Amino acid sequence: MKKGDLLELEIESYAFEGKGIAKIKREDGNEKNFVVFVQNSYPGDKVKAKLVKIKKSFAEAKTTEIISPAPERVEARCKYFRICGGCKQQDLSYDSQIKYKQKQVKEIFKNIGGFSDLPEVLPIIPSENTFFYRNKMEFSFSDKRWLTEDEISQEKINKDFALGLHVPNVFDKVLDIDTCYLQSELSFKILNFTRDFFKERNVTPYSTKTHTGFLRNLVIRQSYHTKDLMVNLVTAYESASGEDSVMKSYVNELVKTFPEITTIVNNINEKKASVAVGDYEKILFGDGFITDMIGGFTFKISANSFFQTNTLQAENLYKTALDFAELRDNEIVYDLYSGAGTIAIYISKKVKEVYAFESVESAIEDAKTNAELNNVDNVSFFKADLYKSFLPLIEERKIPKPSLIILDPPRSGLHKNTVEDVIKINPEKIVYVSCNPATQARDVKLFSEAGYKLIKMRPVDMFPHTFHIENVALLAKIL
Repeated sequence: MKKGDLLELEIESYAFEGKGIAKIKREDGNEKNFVVFVQNSYPGDKVKAKLVKIKKSFAEAKTTEIISPAPERVEARCKYFRICGGCKQQDLSYDSQIKYKQKQVKEIFKNIGGFSDLPEVLPIIPSENTFFYRNKMEFSFSDKRWLTEDEISQEKINKDFALGLHVPNVFDKVLDIDTCYLQSELSFKILNFTRDFFKERNVTPYSTKTHTGFLRNLVIRQSYHTKDLMVNLVTAYESASGEDSVMKSYVNELVKTFPEITTIVNNINEKKASVAVGDYEKILFGDGFITDMIGGFTFKISANSFFQTNTLQAENLYKTALDFAELRDNEIVYDLYSGAGTIAIYISKKVKEVYAFESVESAIEDAKTNAELNNVDNVSFFKADLYKSFLPLIEERKIPKPSLIILDPPRSGLHKNTVEDVIKINPEKIVYVSCNPATQARDVKLFSEAGYKLIKMRPVDMFPHTFHIENVALLAKIL
């Protein structure tokens, strides 16, 4: 076999990140079949696939034609499917998606964590809403529009203005979209209004090549329980002379067209980095924030606050963590990577004290505001660099040792220093909430080597139609 060859393959099983697995009988007498990971395929498919990478023990291929589809396949709802990088499993039935996610958590812990004898893995909690489930969407402006196959032949398309989503692995071009089923119908109406408004007035998108232009991002945040709605326009600089009147007109017409909008802010990102976070912000309409609720607690959400993107599933995620923790009213808890304080506040009524540690200053300020908003007085927030040891901070502030530590790190997982600190603190229990089971399995293995037993786990599907899996694990100290 060589790169570029076309093969007919039958897909037998499913690998992590949405690759089907086919096996080819070797001709060299080796009893083990040669494995081919096939993009855009599912178990039961018969496909034609083009080889894109060949190694000694496996190869990778990309589906070019589906000869006969798997029974689990469904018609994708979105016309941008396979072009946009958002919903990569939209052509797989939702029941099958959660079945494979459950299976993947088990396989990850066996293969990466080395847990050959897995403890109880409770059934995955599916998302009640499989479309329109996100409370936040970030759209990008670009002076380079990605053209679909249908659009390439059209002569009158403006290639110098796009507002939509990035195509996978292409940082400088944006797919111009008019529909997205992730947030709400109202959000893509605001998206289309915004595109038309600025195109008609010849306001320039920001260029990642020349670092000129005004418009960078459109971020829409919607509350699930309170129906608040924020529009955050991210620009490369603060509007002046030419743009100022346009911005005022945009705000007036936007509010008039969409009375559901409760606040509009302008984040100014003067950096070259393509992030939808400003160096500072201006409030153009309303209070500059929205509020939402999780488990009866109210949270204030500003333009750059972290808040779980699927509100309904966040409640299930936190409830799972709470159930695993089996909290006692006299208990002291540490919450590491506490963000805006959502978990710390959520468990506050069940324990004596919560000490929350976070490295981002603005998140700590949001957390303190949220604690005051909910009349929570038994949670203390500390700034701590969790890439270094935070034990000196504990000793300096004379913070009492906990019986439980809750971990909710970013996708990269725990830093080795944090793992060592947790082991030295020696809590009775650890509840580990993760958005990346692979790094979670790696970290749990380290804890198990230090005398902790993995008791049980439960996956939670926060993001239907994607490969992402949230997973909650309970560990207990072996006496």
